[in-house]
Amino acid sequence: MARTVRALVVDKPGEHRLVAGPVAEPGPGEARIAVHAVGLCGGDLELYEGVRPPDRARYPVTPGHEWSGTVEAVGDGVDPGLLGRRTVGEAVRTCQVCERCRQGATGCAAGVALTGYTEPGGCADVLITPARSLHPLDDTADLRAAALLEPAAGAAAAVLGGRPRPGDRIAVVGAGMTGLLAVALLAAYSPATLYVLDPWLRRAEHALTLGATDALLPTEADPLYGRCDLVLVAGGPAAGLTDACRLALPGGRIVLAGPVEADGHGLDPVVLTEHELTLRSAPGATPASWAHAVRAFRTGRLDLARLITHELPLDDFARALPLLDDASPEHTKVLLRP
Repeated sequence: MARTVRALVVDKPGEHRLVAGPVAEPGPGEARIAVHAVGLCGGDLELYEGVRPPDRARYPVTPGHEWSGTVEAVGDGVDPGLLGRRTVGEAVRTCQVCERCRQGATGCAAGVALTGYTEPGGCADVLITPARSLHPLDDTADLRAAALLEPAAGAAAAVLGGRPRPGDRIAVVGAGMTGLLAVALLAAYSPATLYVLDPWLRRAEHALTLGATDALLPTEADPLYGRCDLVLVAGGPAAGLTDACRLALPGGRIVLAGPVEADGHGLDPVVLTEHELTLRSAPGATPASWAHAVRAFRTGRLDLARLITHELPLDDFARALPLLDDASPEHTKVLLRP
């Protein structure tokens, strides 16, 4: 009897269903993954609500860009040694041949396809994905925690962009998932101080368990102005990007991690020029940041399991959605388990 597998399908904004059908075989250069866990985030909620940019969503689609699993089949041209390996994989699919791709940067000249948004994702029993996107893990890796490596790779891109050094004084503005993961990665560099600022103090205090030295409200930041070597603005509302830049000492570095919303005030160029600040953005994960996050996970420097707050079966997708719209520390990371 042919094997039957399930997949969650978002047919269009606001409508989803669980479907079943025969398992497909991977094509040349592809691998089939038995999905162990898939993480959900605000991007999945945007997909369901239909507010993603048109080139970043395609319906119908199976969501799930944060996943972990085990390789159970490979197509032609793929190393058979991958069979049985625990693995995670990059969500961004690029051409791999343009200049930007060869530099290991984002912004593929040919455009990108996105697992879980424009291509089938991990909210299914199995996932077929390009084998070149895989990052194999150790045989004893915790696949439950490994489902968080996709957002960790995004945070790692910002951390690497900030060039942290031992003894740095660092401030992370924003204690959402990106900020918390950045804190965990930055703590491994042995900073002198690692401040976390968030309008919700309970979220900022959550970062203390990941290596932060101080948790503050943005309104309490005045004493830190001009004292930080590195300031990482971790997504969400900028909450005054100019104020965030004022945290940096002269010659300091500022990194914008992920999508930072406009705050209506703009950025004062005088702050940048008079203080000789370096400002850069890290809009998403790169192959280098993936390798960094996976190595940190393998060596035990990145404890992702403590960020998981909910685990639900695949058919509880509707119950998981409201949890994604709640930024409290009690709803940090939601997993679906096929």
